[in-house]
Amino acid sequence: MERISSITAIVVLGGTPPTRAIAQHIPAHQLVIAADSGLHGAIDLGLRVNVVIGDMDSVDKAVLAAVEANGTTVTQLPRDKDSTDAELALLKAVEMGATKIVLITKGGGRLDHELGVFAVLQNPSLRHCTIEALWDNSILHLIHGPASVTITGKVGSNVGLIAAGGSASGISTAGLKWALANESLAPHSSRGISNQLTEETATISVQTGSLFVVQSSALSN
Repeated sequence: MERISSITAIVVLGGTPPTRAIAQHIPAHQLVIAADSGLHGAIDLGLRVNVVIGDMDSVDKAVLAAVEANGTTVTQLPRDKDSTDAELALLKAVEMGATKIVLITKGGGRLDHELGVFAVLQNPSLRHCTIEALWDNSILHLIHGPASVTITGKVGSNVGLIAAGGSASGISTAGLKWALANESLAPHSSRGISNQLTEETATISVQTGSLFVVQSSALSN
């Protein structure tokens, strides 16, 4: 059997379920992990869940029993713990060998949880992974220098560049209205917000530090 050299993991978070239309944007994958009630969202998207992890405080127990009977691994943890279900799911993906993680979330709900997700995406344990998120109707990438990402979208659509966890330097872009050429963004700066695609394909690279690349409303119908 040919050995799989890369593993793409889909991680579906709990809270408000994502819209079913997002299913068309889910890439080919080898692994699906649901964080607690993310199980329901994953099922709605037609995904076969390999692992569901969390305290299970918001999962339908009948649904949980049904998927477990069909082979899904259920990892139930105490409600009082030091990590959110989202963090546990992302780290489980790494533990299972993921080299690319695609996070799916509707967003909304509690602001502290949303900020927590942004924080966990910067966990050093995930640094070797390609990180992408289908966040409500937006697409988010997190790149760690030296690295680059190529994005696609409609000409004129918004692209935001935000330094993550500290300053990001050596940033260069192609295909954006306000080009950067070996420049820096500070974590407290909004300079990179509301750039625009001038072509259907653009490339963003960073040499040092980490950078969030956000395509707002990229998944809108």
